[in-house]
Amino acid sequence: MKALHIDGNSLTLADLKQVVQERRPVLLDPDARERVERARAVVDDIVARDRLAYAITTGVGKLSDVRITAEQNRAMQVNLLRSHAVGVGEPLSEAESRAMILLRANSLAKGFSGVRPVVIDTLCEMLNRGVHPVIPSQGSVGASGDLAPLAHLALVLIGEGEAFVSETKAGKVERRGRKLKGASALKAADIKPLTLEAKEAISLINGTQAMLAVGALTLLSAENLADTADVLGAMSLDALKGTDTAFDERIHAARPHAGQMQVAANLRLMLADSALRESHRGCGRVQDAYSMRCIPQVHGAVRDTLAFCRRTFEIEMNSAVDNPLVFPAPKQVGKKPQIGDVVEGDVISGGNFHGEPVAFALDYLAIALSALAGISERRIERMVNPALSEGLPPFLASGAGLNSGYMMPQVTAAALASENKVLAHPASVDSITTSGNKEDYVSMGMGAAIKLKKVMMNSRYVLAIEAAAAAQALDFLAPLKTSARGQQAHAAIRAVSPTVDHDRSLAADFEKLAELIESGKIAECLR
Repeated sequence: MKALHIDGNSLTLADLKQVVQERRPVLLDPDARERVERARAVVDDIVARDRLAYAITTGVGKLSDVRITAEQNRAMQVNLLRSHAVGVGEPLSEAESRAMILLRANSLAKGFSGVRPVVIDTLCEMLNRGVHPVIPSQGSVGASGDLAPLAHLALVLIGEGEAFVSETKAGKVERRGRKLKGASALKAADIKPLTLEAKEAISLINGTQAMLAVGALTLLSAENLADTADVLGAMSLDALKGTDTAFDERIHAARPHAGQMQVAANLRLMLADSALRESHRGCGRVQDAYSMRCIPQVHGAVRDTLAFCRRTFEIEMNSAVDNPLVFPAPKQVGKKPQIGDVVEGDVISGGNFHGEPVAFALDYLAIALSALAGISERRIERMVNPALSEGLPPFLASGAGLNSGYMMPQVTAAALASENKVLAHPASVDSITTSGNKEDYVSMGMGAAIKLKKVMMNSRYVLAIEAAAAAQALDFLAPLKTSARGQQAHAAIRAVSPTVDHDRSLAADFEKLAELIESGKIAECLR
């Protein structure tokens, strides 16, 4: 695969997916390299002339009034990484580690951080050669960015910390999971450890890349989940002998939210030519319960939320988020610095590391996914409840009484949907004072990201249960069949989860169905 040239301005979620999941190689764009060199020259000039500049010739945070000499600067870089690498808890996944490396490299490539190009080159080589730092998931309050997680990442650059090493051949992973000390990991990948110079440590650890990595990968899964939910919602509605009149294009044009109109179109597509739908067209029922009739309004609002999160995340992916930022003087732009030149520019302290924009989006995404799981659970209930299921066997059981069928899977779905309600409480409304009251209002973005992962997992399982229940319900309605697209989804479900003719443990089925959903096979029915 052709290498991705990162420039700090044009990284997309599609690019991130290719690098993280498909091992697309990464290189620093030549024009970005020049911008990085110009900003670095400003930092070098400050150090050479011993000018006062935060985090270059001073300590950081509450210690910003302490001057640091040129002779102390290298030691300060190492001390910053070691002192900030205090994370605890379950490490981030390999995919999340890869996403963090890419996002950090791209932010530095924007050319406002003052690092040397070799720092970005080394991050790219870690990606290309399968070196993935061990990054504990807990310990960030989301300002000054994700300090602790990023410090664990950066330690590996200097040959400290720990990393998993994957062996690749022709871009494919042949062996993964060897955990080594940082120096050994770099040696195994033939990467030279860095000796960090002035400002480089703070530029590596100041930023939102941990929360953003988790959020971006979850968003990609959520977009697939939204498509899957439309497919399963249509199957459930057809099995419940619901009406498609609520999806009439005219209704949704009268309230033209983009997501709502897209879902209504998906449902019309999924139900087209369904023999089941035609079998009860003259039944006289005017309208269905909200969990069927309002699928476009609920699923559509979820889609609109995902679109908001995509915009937010892609802006953040291409932003300079460390502090301070380095702005070369206009007359230096386009001119390659020479040894001995006086290099002018501004070093400005600000707060781009603050995670609030990302934290809000992460919380909003958790709320949206909770709704997607919640309405799915209500459709499951309608299929298993004999008072609501339009003639389907009680609990979708063959020989109900002797067999319990889907009585307990609905309970599991209810448990997951209810857990999501707790997890959907926003983390970003909280704050706690840190760093001697210098950092007195923080985003809690990483906390939002961690609980979002749980909401995603719960929601995927709820949809896995709906997939099994909808397929079971359609089996009972044979020889009548759903639409061709519904039959395609039914076949994909039945390929991993057979019909339940008599009670058996369905735990393994739900795991396989969750994997099927994540693979995108059910969502493909909309293509």
